[in-house]
Amino acid sequence: MEKDMTVGKPGRLILLFTIPLIIGNIFQQLYSMVDTIIVGRYVGVSALASVGLTGPMSFLILGFVMGLTGGFAVIVAQRFGAKDEDGLRHAVAISIYLCVFFTIVLTAIGMGTAKIILIAMNTPEDVLTDAYIYIMIIFAGIGATFLYNMIACILRALGDSRTPLYFLIFSSIVNIVLDLVLIINFNMGVAGAGIATVISQGLSGILCVIYTKRKYPILKFQKKDFRFDWTLIQKHLTIGLPMAFQFSITAVGVIILQGALNLFGADYIAGFTAANKVEQLVSQPANSFGTTMANYTGQNLGAGKYERIKEGTRKCSIITLAFAVLAALIVFYFGKDLTLLFVKEGNAKVLKASREYLNTIAVFLPVLSLLFVYRNVLQGMGRSFVPLMAGVAELVARTIGAITFPAILGFVGICIAGPFAWILATIPLAIAYFTVMKRIGINSSNK
Repeated sequence: MEKDMTVGKPGRLILLFTIPLIIGNIFQQLYSMVDTIIVGRYVGVSALASVGLTGPMSFLILGFVMGLTGGFAVIVAQRFGAKDEDGLRHAVAISIYLCVFFTIVLTAIGMGTAKIILIAMNTPEDVLTDAYIYIMIIFAGIGATFLYNMIACILRALGDSRTPLYFLIFSSIVNIVLDLVLIINFNMGVAGAGIATVISQGLSGILCVIYTKRKYPILKFQKKDFRFDWTLIQKHLTIGLPMAFQFSITAVGVIILQGALNLFGADYIAGFTAANKVEQLVSQPANSFGTTMANYTGQNLGAGKYERIKEGTRKCSIITLAFAVLAALIVFYFGKDLTLLFVKEGNAKVLKASREYLNTIAVFLPVLSLLFVYRNVLQGMGRSFVPLMAGVAELVARTIGAITFPAILGFVGICIAGPFAWILATIPLAIAYFTVMKRIGINSSNK
């Protein structure tokens, strides 16, 4: 099941590895999308706003989880590329220790600060209670998120993007069934949506672990693999923490933007929520190609094949830009139809806000695609500082946009703030990537 990405045609390898990732990420979006669709259509606009405005809070913690586990997997990919099986197992074992520790810490932080953050975000009184109930359930299930993301990132580091997909599809179906049963049959409202999400993701992680234990000889652990190693812990944290903070810094900017949005009222929050779900759906190819490039780069760095990194990045950029153009066309021509999955036809104000947002961000989807490519290539090389600083630039840009743009442009200012942040984050990433590759080329030619 492992896939060596240090040999073969880079373009073909990257595309074949990414396709299951795209499908898997789309199914992963179903976790939150199904919650939003069922809540919006069967509970109401107020409940839809409650679930939607907690999105940035979820991403603050859960994005940290994704960044951290993705960072830990970089070392696994490098050991796999170097054909160091003992070192690979030791790296995975240390990842397990760290994931348990951060599960405890993040669960305590998330549940302890949820109410404070909701109030600081200017959450309207009519949606505060439901929003609090939903986010507390999501934060209580952080362990399930860690479990799935840890094992999925490890498998992708070994070149297997299919196994996580299979279990995601199964658990997505479970999530849909649980949503329908808990929300419609048992009238549990937003609490039912949260419980369904946590159970489904936990099930996905457990099944993935069981399958991996049986099918991957390279991951059959011995007692020596779990020896404590402070040097390796430091290496994991040196790569993992900047990646995690980069996600969380982005989330802080989104929280600030959400606070500005909340002042517009429940209809605009609901419209933004529906549009944001559509955006997340059509941006999954860009996100998936980014994940591919982190693993591709990590393996080839471990094998010392720097020219393959450069060639793969160039071909991936072309492919992902083509996907971005397709995504923009889908948003332009089918955005309203996709929004109607979440709200009913009669909600004119909600639909107008949603359409306004989607038309604005569609133009900038190619920029977002390049952001994912350059950021993940640098992270796959273990150079996490620039991506972290790019995250800071994104935070600053989104904060400035949230504070100034709405006062001048109204809701359109909310729509522009995100793309403005993408542009300011992509510029330093592109400069850093080309600088690093030029330096590597000079060093290689001098040997």
